[in-house]
Amino acid sequence: MTQIFAHRGYSSAFAENTMSAFIAAEKAGADGLELDVQLTKDGEVVVIHDEKLDRTTTGKGFVRDTTFKEIRKLNANKKGVNKEPIPSLVEVLEWMQSNQLVCNIELKNNLFPYEGMEEKVIQLVRRFNLSNRIIISSFNHYSIVLSYRTAPEIETAPLFNERIYMPWVYAQSIRAQGIHPKLASVTDEIIKGAIENGVAVRPYTVNKDADMQRLYKLNCTSIITDDPVKALKIKKQYEKRP
Repeated sequence: MTQIFAHRGYSSAFAENTMSAFIAAEKAGADGLELDVQLTKDGEVVVIHDEKLDRTTTGKGFVRDTTFKEIRKLNANKKGVNKEPIPSLVEVLEWMQSNQLVCNIELKNNLFPYEGMEEKVIQLVRRFNLSNRIIISSFNHYSIVLSYRTAPEIETAPLFNERIYMPWVYAQSIRAQGIHPKLASVTDEIIKGAIENGVAVRPYTVNKDADMQRLYKLNCTSIITDDPVKALKIKKQYEKRP
């Protein structure tokens, strides 16, 4: 049965990558979360998508040039009424103790190679005994390999923008148990081929009804969506069909 991962939390209705978005996704009935991590100037693992603070927060400049203390003062709910702090990964993992969600942690280290980020993330995951509920993904596949070598017990999944020939062969070659392809670049054949070869497929970002229906029909491993409520509604309708 296809799992539903809330992309940056329930981001179609809440400020992305905030605790409110994560809590709302869990309440909505999502199976998992997708979130992004980077390092602050003083080496704290924080949950934010862009390398720059400008789009999603009241801050300016790069995450890596800002200390954790400074980052915590910013509002990650720029367009909303309530103030939302940028979460630390610790905060999210602590909260995960109270539920059964799976969490896809995307390492945002393709532009800046954030030295030591893999080890820091793995250390935290182990500290909270969550190794069996975490998937580490990244567009930086060197980072994926390093994560696997450091913690073979934690699932890894490379992210792709482009269409790759037999991506499950590539995934197996780097010991990844899944692939996270861009929705537009993944065909039905690729999804079937990967799943038949024991490699999970979790396309991003799946927001249209027709795309959801297509992936449910294929029994795709998971979908990564901004709207878990809609995804669940369509999934229930789909399951009712004879």
